[in-house]
Amino acid sequence: MERDWERALGKFSYGIYVLTTSHQGEINGMIASWVSQVSYDPPLVMVAVHPNRYSHGMVDKSGKFALNVVAKEQGHWLGRFKGPDPAAKFQGLKWKKGATGCPILEESLAYVECQVVDSYRPGNHTLFVGRIIAAQLLEDNIPLTTLDYEGTYLGKR
Repeated sequence: MERDWERALGKFSYGIYVLTTSHQGEINGMIASWVSQVSYDPPLVMVAVHPNRYSHGMVDKSGKFALNVVAKEQGHWLGRFKGPDPAAKFQGLKWKKGATGCPILEESLAYVECQVVDSYRPGNHTLFVGRIIAAQLLEDNIPLTTLDYEGTYLGKR
């Protein structure tokens, strides 16, 4: 039987982001939805990443990540960035290296690039807290959220 807390958390809504990272010349991207601003001064955001994700090791070693805001009409990016081949994820997309070296998706709505200032492992995901060192609004449009697709990620692996 499903636990009540799972049903309740299933009603939480989140934005959908493509977390990108780079380490020693290699790049990767993954879908992330557990993202939040945690401070204004200094500007800090956090993202939760499961340790079995390839990007987790890259963020942990490099100490940097970018969060690219996905537009509502870019829902097709979800399948692309859930795939196993890091190089294939970026094929056919316009992207550039940001200030940190992380890929910036030029067709995303906005992005923030972060330097990891702390990480915590309070449960089965690692919380990476990053200081925003570069950011830009690229297009003023409606972001994709968990309300627009198959549901809220509950963290089960």
